[in-house]
Amino acid sequence: MENVLVVGATGTTGHKVVNHLKTSQDFEPIAMVRTAEQEQNFKAQNIRTVHGDLEQDVSHTVVEATHVIFAAGSGGKKVEAVDQDGAIKMIKASETGNIKKFIMLSSMGADNPKQSEKLQDYLQAKHNADVFLKDSKLNYTIVRPGTLNNNAGQGRIQLAKSLSKQGEISRDDVAQTLIQALRDHTTNTTTFEILEGETPIEEALQNIQ
Repeated sequence: MENVLVVGATGTTGHKVVNHLKTSQDFEPIAMVRTAEQEQNFKAQNIRTVHGDLEQDVSHTVVEATHVIFAAGSGGKKVEAVDQDGAIKMIKASETGNIKKFIMLSSMGADNPKQSEKLQDYLQAKHNADVFLKDSKLNYTIVRPGTLNNNAGQGRIQLAKSLSKQGEISRDDVAQTLIQALRDHTTNTTTFEILEGETPIEEALQNIQ
């Protein structure tokens, strides 16, 4: 079993990541939490935790981890402090901690933030974090989904380095994609977009175009 630090474990998508990892035969989740209440909620489910705040030093959070899934987000409230600088702190800590693979949950549109008027600041923060990760020495995968919804996961997606269209995808299918990216060598040092679709997630990742 290898240990996956889930950054953003208390968020909607991050929590789904933890729940899927909990049943994995390959990985064990470590949920990053900020409060004692959050810690107790995970411990009640026999899930390991580590205290960490993306606005503070996070170097200690990766000590017991072999992999990192970054699924944190500020919800538009602290895009620079959390979505950008917090992600960069985790990348630096992961480099020092010799993390085997860093999975970044980014966003469709992060390749060209200026195209969006409403989300430009958020997408710019995600863009800057993505660029920093690409320039790091880490093995990485950057996953850029369309608009997230809370529909039941289907286990099927559309995937391409650029899909050239907008759309939606369930948080559950995003969570499953992030976890599958831990396993597949075809996703090493790649960036791709995903939407809901008809191709099984594992197959889609093995045939990245």
